[in-house]
Amino acid sequence: MAAKKKGPKTEDRRPKKTAEPAPHAEGKWSEWFARKARERRYWLVKSEPEVFSFDDLVRAPKRTTHWDGVRNFAARNFLRDGMKLGDHVFFYHSMANPQVIVGICEVVREGYPDPSAFDKKSYGYDENSKPDDPQWYMVDLRAVDQLPRPVTLPEIKARKELADMALIRIGRLSVTPVRVKEWETIVKMAG
Repeated sequence: MAAKKKGPKTEDRRPKKTAEPAPHAEGKWSEWFARKARERRYWLVKSEPEVFSFDDLVRAPKRTTHWDGVRNFAARNFLRDGMKLGDHVFFYHSMANPQVIVGICEVVREGYPDPSAFDKKSYGYDENSKPDDPQWYMVDLRAVDQLPRPVTLPEIKARKELADMALIRIGRLSVTPVRVKEWETIVKMAG
């Protein structure tokens, strides 16, 4: 009796899986999604003071709120995948005269689905977002401190070391990353 020929193992017959790249591993914002262990990142969020101001956040229970209603995919990605517990965030009053950074917050809950997207009565409703396949995310922010002196957008634009700041380059985004040196410069400007 001839010996049976051994074929390849079952696992060898399956197509080899290629490792999936990390979320946002490529593209113009990729640097904001890879971080070292325990590395703190810095961000800026915008709110119209007539809708929700920094003072409103300070008066909120536990000085905390959820940051919902964001409907831009780049800003959503920062909320969902970029912001981590302990990251610090500038609170920026947009649609104000002048537009101004007024306070500092901290991320106290990482990205989770924004329920306003599922609520037909909500200003944030999106028929394409489903609870089992959410499109939109939010984080929870806690007020840390009001800046001793607010820093205006014209002051920021006047500083050459802030010329590459995302706030200036891509002003339409409601959530933007802030580099460490930019953060330090603005904190110094605030006194």
